[in-house]
Amino acid sequence: MQNIIIDEEFRQLLPTLDKVTFESLENSLLAHGARDPLVLWQNILIDGYNRYRICTEHDIPFTTVSMEFDSRDEVLHWIIENQIARRNLSPVELSHFRGLYFNAAKRMRGSNNQYPGRISRPQNGGVETSSLTAREIGKRFNVSKNTIERDGMVANALNAIAEISPEAKRKILSGEVPFNRVKLQCLSKASKEEIEEVVDQILKGTYNRDDHRKKRGVEPTQEQGDTDSTTPLPKQTEAGYVDTIVSLITGNLNTALKSLTNYGGVSELKISLRTLISSLEELYDSIVISE
Repeated sequence: MQNIIIDEEFRQLLPTLDKVTFESLENSLLAHGARDPLVLWQNILIDGYNRYRICTEHDIPFTTVSMEFDSRDEVLHWIIENQIARRNLSPVELSHFRGLYFNAAKRMRGSNNQYPGRISRPQNGGVETSSLTAREIGKRFNVSKNTIERDGMVANALNAIAEISPEAKRKILSGEVPFNRVKLQCLSKASKEEIEEVVDQILKGTYNRDDHRKKRGVEPTQEQGDTDSTTPLPKQTEAGYVDTIVSLITGNLNTALKSLTNYGGVSELKISLRTLISSLEELYDSIVISE
């Protein structure tokens, strides 16, 4: 029998079926056999993990086909393209796959290993190379360069989470835990301690992204910035108007910090601040100044 290797990095990119879908596939294979070959690269399984699992458990004969790639990152690209084409992905899953694709592309360019027949190699490297890679991949997936760069952050955050707990990553990607892309982008810049705290909350079932103050038993007050958002700001110059808004935000955040310190919510405030910073960076990038 052929020695088929299960590579954990590749396996995690292949879908883990829910019980009903898995049983349906199992019944089909038992009734009709394995009609589609498993796909291998250097004896490593890169497509057909669920079919392989069922066939080996029930001694169902199967065939294989081998594909040639120059590197693991090329295999990664092939798997990701297959998954995006076949599956109805959630926004977080899609962002994760595009981010993995982008990060692999950067590695390939960094090692002078181009994508075969896809993207031309620039003459200079560093930030410009990364930016060009993001722009070209964005065209491939019909999204902006900035979106691809943020997707790379999402993939990095999920990788960091998986290093602590693969189960926590699975819960996020499956939608069991309500995580959005902005939160993951912020976690990509977080310390290991911050990520460990979030992972611990996910595994304990106590994670709540929507209202940390409510979870901690803190009621919003006027002092904490619970102001009437419809109250107009005083008339002033455009620069003064922006300065006033920034001052209000900063003042309210300082007040919140003082309050949350008494309730052990400082780490959650830091994560929220990272979310704000990420949103402000997106806003900053979207502003076009006329020459």
